[in-house]
Amino acid sequence: MTIRKLFILGTMLFCIPNVISAQTFAVKTNPLYWGAGGTTNMELELGLGRKTTLSLLGAYNPWTFSGDKMMHLGAFQPAFRYWFCERFEGHFVGVHAHGAQFFGDFWGNSDKRYDGYLVGAGLSWGYDWILSNHWNLELELGFGINRTWYDRSDRLPCKKCVEKKTETFMSPTKVALSLVYVL
Repeated sequence: MTIRKLFILGTMLFCIPNVISAQTFAVKTNPLYWGAGGTTNMELELGLGRKTTLSLLGAYNPWTFSGDKMMHLGAFQPAFRYWFCERFEGHFVGVHAHGAQFFGDFWGNSDKRYDGYLVGAGLSWGYDWILSNHWNLELELGFGINRTWYDRSDRLPCKKCVEKKTETFMSPTKVALSLVYVL
């Protein structure tokens, strides 16, 4: 490693603690996702200004339940938020995008399997209640447009039975009641 690369790396490591200081960074999880088939999730949110933040949500569900019930998915959702009071406190509005890859049968409610992708964007509103110095509770509701393309087939594999589908629709894009730890 050259001296220049070491200098750049050292400078970056020295600056990171100065960027992530008091109440500029939050880690969240949405228990509603955990209850919906055990979808693990984590959201990281970084303060950009006194009233603005940028966040990235990731969700993953690898589980298969008894009776071959499943909805495997991997999803992400970046968002930009404007806070009316100050970041991590009170009302906010946001704009977000999202993407996902999924495979399953929507928790056994269908005799069909779905294998595909989803992308979209939406607007959200939320409120953040301060519980203590570092803990908050956050409610967020979002609505937007989605585009999905997928293969729908019988639960038993059959290449002749696969239907290729594409849909565009409006729907809720975020429903969260998150537990937040603010650093």
